[in-house]
Amino acid sequence: MGGGTILVRRVNEGDISISTYVRLLTPELKQIHVADNTIRLGAGVTMATIAKTPALAFLAPVARSIGGPGVRSAATVGGNLFARSPHGDFGVALLVLDAVVCIEGPEGCNEVDLETFFKSRRQLARGSIVTAVRFRRPMPEDFRFVKISRVKPNGAAVLSIAALLSRTQGHVSAARIALGAMANTPVRAHNLEAALRETTLTPRDIERAVVSAAADTTPRLMRSPANGTGRQCFPFISAGCSRPEFLHLPRAA
Repeated sequence: MGGGTILVRRVNEGDISISTYVRLLTPELKQIHVADNTIRLGAGVTMATIAKTPALAFLAPVARSIGGPGVRSAATVGGNLFARSPHGDFGVALLVLDAVVCIEGPEGCNEVDLETFFKSRRQLARGSIVTAVRFRRPMPEDFRFVKISRVKPNGAAVLSIAALLSRTQGHVSAARIALGAMANTPVRAHNLEAALRETTLTPRDIERAVVSAAADTTPRLMRSPANGTGRQCFPFISAGCSRPEFLHLPRAA
């Protein structure tokens, strides 16, 4: 256990399947390494630490979108990878950054790409722990993150979307997009990526591309009115892709 924001909540809500806590205090799990263009975050690094680390300034908006100050001071990188939808916004950002997850277990150290990890995280070998994530630093102008929630400012996401969009002469030359709260785990939006390539991100471009995103999502049913089918998720994805922070446009005064 790192910060316990997920596990302790389950216990407080009456989950009797948990009888023992194991708290990890290994200093290495809280270290941040930045070498050239490669960043390595220990699994115990908190959202609060990320939000105030200059070398991780591009991730600060993601970290600040997670809970209030108390939650951010406890919530960790490793814990966020196991958060159930609609939580786990930091994992959405890591997925779009093509992060690699470092795992230590009975058979030694292993590394797996995050997309594969999300598909198989319930099958981790007994005794395994996530120790770190590693990824390449993006160009600041290419990375963007948007979170839409009903409870302001930092409630659970109705949609979180992270993107790496490279432009050449005004057109999208490369696109990598991840969605949160649109499936049981964060997912890559491969169809949306393909539909946005070679566009100029006009409202019409986005409207056409978002239709393709239905194949990338399996929206969950929520206790409150929300996205219950693929078609109902279109407005959320369209709204996210139209935000100034996604398009990298200045906000209106």
